[in-house]
Amino acid sequence: MPDDARAIYFDVFNEIGIIEQLSRTLLEARLPDGLIAPHFAVLNHLIRLGDGRAPIDMARAFQVPKTSMTHTVKGLEAQGLVDVRPNPEDGRSKLVWITQKGRAARDQAIADLTPDFERLASGFETHRLDAILPVLRDLRIFLDEDRNPSGGA
Repeated sequence: MPDDARAIYFDVFNEIGIIEQLSRTLLEARLPDGLIAPHFAVLNHLIRLGDGRAPIDMARAFQVPKTSMTHTVKGLEAQGLVDVRPNPEDGRSKLVWITQKGRAARDQAIADLTPDFERLASGFETHRLDAILPVLRDLRIFLDEDRNPSGGA
């Protein structure tokens, strides 16, 4: 790979990493007490992909140890944001379902970001974000499928 191409890939990942850190800090400042970014990410995952997910599958999707996902799910369950039920197809495992309270918490967190989004819109045109969204989505899909040749999570 030519040096200039390697530099482009590095610069893209570096910018994404910095943006992730800044956006996580912004999100966590708006989350209610007791809710942290990993909690929000799980709620968002369950809404985006549908609930009734096994913790092990979510751990793979988030690329975290199963124990970390179990801890995150237990925290959400203690707050009444998810419900953990036996898997009807496999009595040894559990499935995670988002509750109405969990949906409301996720929606409220997004609503609470409105002033931040308005500030962003005043200094950064929405059409520019709209233009890069397909590229970012394609990059995410590629990386997701590339890490797991049997299919993305």
